[in-house]
Amino acid sequence: MNRLDVRLGDRGYPIFIGAGVLLDRSRLREAVRGRQALVLTDSTVGPRYLPPVLAALDGLKVATITIASGEASKTLANAERVFTALADLGAQRNACLIALGGGVVGDLGGFAAALWMRGIDFVQIPTTLLAMVDSSVGGKTAVNLPHGKNLVGAFWQPRRVLADIDTLASLAEREYRAGLAEVVKYGAIRDESFLGWLKDNAAALIARSPDAIAYAVLRSCEHKAQIVENDERETGERALLNFGHTFGHALETLGRYEKWLHGEAVAIGMVMAARLSAHLGMAPLSDAHRLTDLLRRFELPVTADESPETMVELMRLDKKTLSDQLRLILWRGVGRAEVVENVAAQDIVACLHARE
Repeated sequence: MNRLDVRLGDRGYPIFIGAGVLLDRSRLREAVRGRQALVLTDSTVGPRYLPPVLAALDGLKVATITIASGEASKTLANAERVFTALADLGAQRNACLIALGGGVVGDLGGFAAALWMRGIDFVQIPTTLLAMVDSSVGGKTAVNLPHGKNLVGAFWQPRRVLADIDTLASLAEREYRAGLAEVVKYGAIRDESFLGWLKDNAAALIARSPDAIAYAVLRSCEHKAQIVENDERETGERALLNFGHTFGHALETLGRYEKWLHGEAVAIGMVMAARLSAHLGMAPLSDAHRLTDLLRRFELPVTADESPETMVELMRLDKKTLSDQLRLILWRGVGRAEVVENVAAQDIVACLHARE
């Protein structure tokens, strides 16, 4: 069992990472300060992992709500369903919302917790690799609109994160590999040695070796925690975590949140960002190839056939855009990401049209 602490003053919280975390009832029970708890889960995760969560909450007034799995469920309509469930529970300000599932459940649950009575406790129990290494840590919560992804949201830190790597054994292969994209991201933006470790241990990660997974999750969460501690509200360094995401969010929107999984879109987006960096003379093209090769080794997509012009228009709606100027996370090469202001739309279009 590994414990990592996110230090944000009196709002700091622990992350527990390891096998069998859900079997230790005390880790969840001691995070609930009141007598009421709402468990939000989805139709895939609930049947497998809801029983041990409910067992840990025995003796409390507990309600559950289940949404359909998938990005299309991260909507204002489902947020209203969560608010109604909290109202039916009679949830007071010391109630706790427990998000049991992947990033969609965590984002939606955190969003509802941030707004109910102006903020109640919530606990993240991520059951996908992507959620463990990214969305469950850092307090970003949101829902989607037809116009774009995560346009309505709030910063609201969890009280605790419980990452049980045993839950990854039942994760669909495509979902698991999509999570590896976010793991690769940490090496790409700030840790070249970790990127090398991922290359050397790719076979173990593909085979879901518990030791390899535990190290990858821990190292990723260490990077995420350090960045969040330095820049909780994304006014500086935290923006680097969006490497590939502006491109990726446009792809997700164009695919109506059905064509691409989030990690798949981010994989393609990172390659686009790396190629654009080379196109602008910021970084060697060989580093873009190095990143592409690693993502391909994890059998992740690295290209898309969407219209570059349409993508750029959607990218203007992204939260990283300022005053209608395109603001992207690019790099100077592996491990050296940076924020680049006023990227010309014609450069993006030209790069995306280019075959190399």
